[in-house]
Amino acid sequence: MTSTETERNRQLALDGFAEFARGNTAVLHTLLREDFVEHSPGNPSGRDAFIAHITKAPVARARLELKRTIAEGPYVVMHYLMIEPGQERGTADVDIWRFEDGQIVEHWDVVQPVPDPGSVPNGML
Repeated sequence: MTSTETERNRQLALDGFAEFARGNTAVLHTLLREDFVEHSPGNPSGRDAFIAHITKAPVARARLELKRTIAEGPYVVMHYLMIEPGQERGTADVDIWRFEDGQIVEHWDVVQPVPDPGSVPNGML
């Protein structure tokens, strides 16, 4: 994959994240390929099934603060803070997206609760 394609995937992910963070879950209809594959336990594969699931999940109502993005070839990695309504510290999340022809075809994630700041002197994010 060329650096132009890497940057295109990075920008698609950034734009999609920004729209989703603003509450526009409809962006997923164009961003995810119909045969989208989900690797996170409990989340369904397939664009329509995934969208139906994620729009009811806490992430759709959470405040999302993007901290960093790394892109290489078809992969875009996003590290962010997710704070659900009523939470104080939230979770540190890392999403890995694989793009193909301008759409997301696969997703993996890692989610970790943010502990009391005193237990992580160098911070988590």
